[in-house]
Amino acid sequence: MATRTIGIVGYPGANALDLTGPAEVFASVPLVTPPGEPAYEVVVLSPDGAPFRCESGLEIAARFALADAPALDTIVVPGGAGVRAPEVLGPLGGWLRERAASTPRMVSVCTGVIALAASGLMDGRRATTHWRYADEVARRCPTLRLEPDAIFIRDGRFATSAGITAGIDLALALVEEDLGPSVALAVARELVVYLKRSGGQRQYSEPLRFQARAGGRFADLAAWIPANLTADLSVEALAGRVNCSPRHFARRFKAAFDVSPGEYVEALRLAEAADRLLGSAATVDSVAASVGYASAEVFRRAFERRFDMQPSLYRARFSRAPDVAA
Repeated sequence: MATRTIGIVGYPGANALDLTGPAEVFASVPLVTPPGEPAYEVVVLSPDGAPFRCESGLEIAARFALADAPALDTIVVPGGAGVRAPEVLGPLGGWLRERAASTPRMVSVCTGVIALAASGLMDGRRATTHWRYADEVARRCPTLRLEPDAIFIRDGRFATSAGITAGIDLALALVEEDLGPSVALAVARELVVYLKRSGGQRQYSEPLRFQARAGGRFADLAAWIPANLTADLSVEALAGRVNCSPRHFARRFKAAFDVSPGEYVEALRLAEAADRLLGSAATVDSVAASVGYASAEVFRRAFERRFDMQPSLYRARFSRAPDVAA
């Protein structure tokens, strides 16, 4: 099989990791495969072929202007504040539309989906984006069937991913599609990332949102709860830590974070349990106990409600470790 050419579109105000994350995935394939095996050529494009400054201040040189880009097997559009600029969005949407017939795969990371939508190619298609920008994308792109909790979504030859590191998840999935699971796994190990993450963005975004929004007497809880999952995390115990009555605490917590204390604690425990199932050889019962569940059966029911599968099946489907206990 011939080398596949990946075109990554840069522009002023792009998110650097949206661009470099997928690029590193594709560029790492030769590190884990024998010489001469199929690989990728990554080319960075910009609207006029000039270097561009990312949101972070990082300057990246482009190899081609959009108009001069070679034939591409995959186009990747990263997100970033700059994609909303009319001088970027208009020409980029038109170029993507022109390239659609000759490009087998078209991919976006984060708010890069705005450019795919601007091309008209995504009308009626399923898509995702970063949870923070989901409402904005839904307003800007009403023809999308937006699923904002997904890590990435494939709809035909179009693929969209959530924010930042989700572009790495999607790139690994494309490597697996092209070269098989063993190569994708080897690349994931090379980059020290998960090959596959189950569940949606919410399991990652909600703890971070809690910490960002925590203030006053709730501030210390943001760090203390995740570090003490086996402690007594009842409403009474948590209320005692912030010196208020359980009823007042529960009311203020729900008003501030849109979930009850019990729902939040359960979400943290289950997210941590999911990580431990994939990262250790401990039994399911041991994992349940390690995140604060006194009953393994209660843990199994809660896990299935959140992830739509039993812990043992979750481990079998997504674990990277060859020898783990059920």
